[in-house]
Amino acid sequence: MTLTLYLHPLASFCHKVLIALYEAGTPFQPQMVDLGDPAEHARYLDLWPVGKIPMLHDSEGDRTLPETSIIIEYLDRHYPGSHPLIPRDDALALEARLWDRFFDLYVQVPMQKIVTDALRASGENDRRGVADAQAALANAYELAERHFKDRLFAVGENFSIADCAAAPALFYAGIVAPFDGTHPSLAAYFERLLERPSFQRTLAEARPYFPLFPYKDAIPARFL
Repeated sequence: MTLTLYLHPLASFCHKVLIALYEAGTPFQPQMVDLGDPAEHARYLDLWPVGKIPMLHDSEGDRTLPETSIIIEYLDRHYPGSHPLIPRDDALALEARLWDRFFDLYVQVPMQKIVTDALRASGENDRRGVADAQAALANAYELAERHFKDRLFAVGENFSIADCAAAPALFYAGIVAPFDGTHPSLAAYFERLLERPSFQRTLAEARPYFPLFPYKDAIPARFL
């Protein structure tokens, strides 16, 4: 197997790359990483000193790639599926990269702030940081609601890297800060993402790990 993806099945940023791989039908070897295990964490730091997952290793040329957007762009160039995840049109490619960054930075990051705070020991919580994250999510929902009033996917009619980013971001954000009753266009877009077999497969693989999620009691029954 040429490609090895270092991941954890519960991690939202790992989901982003898994969706891209499943969309393309690209074979790979998953390598689960438990960053909570000190010895395993130390071994992983030898591979990627920043210590974050996912990371892709391509034995062809011995290339190691961190960062989800870089990984997906690399896959799209060297292991493409039947349709590109980075549009071939330059203007559309820029728009896809923009909305990829939007969902990563303005949905995933504040969502993770809220989740991480819930995992902290009593007395170590960051109330102001969580409030700021909730406000950031509210603002992102408003922007996305306007964007998806007349769009099938993030960039026109075709599934792209931006939708790979949106699916896990909205799945977890919708649990900690629900949008289905307040943002109908965004909610309808999320339902379209849920129809993708790539996303369904990713969620099915994550399901056994849902009990580790601090907001597990808020996960909608249809995902359990």
